Amino acid sequence: MDGVDEALALEAAACLFHGFSDPSRLTILRHLALGEHRVVDLTEHLGLAQSTVSKHLACLRDCGLVTSRPQGRASMFVLNHPEALMDLLSAAERLLALTGDAVTLCPTYGTGAADRSGA
Repeated sequence: MDGVDEALALEAAACLFHGFSDPSRLTILRHLALGEHRVVDLTEHLGLAQSTVSKHLACLRDCGLVTSRPQGRASMFVLNHPEALMDLLSAAERLLALTGDAVTLCPTYGTGAADRSGA
């Protein structure tokens, strides 16, 4: 990694993966892979509250994963790098297939971690 501060690169990678850490954000990203959508479209298609969709889209925009453009009084959201995103999600699916249930059983980040921590 000539000329790249490895600590900064790893921090950036951790921030990127944190952007993927919420199931609603992943659902929104997968839906945007089908094409651009308005908030109202995502709310209707995904069964999520408008405030939830808007909050997650703001996070994804801040992470550089989506952009928006005005269309009348609404905004159309689109993936910035759809091919790279789909490659990453496919790689994650392959890794999950290889690890089985290990990630969901992880005491720190697994599905029961929040229950055990009292959060």
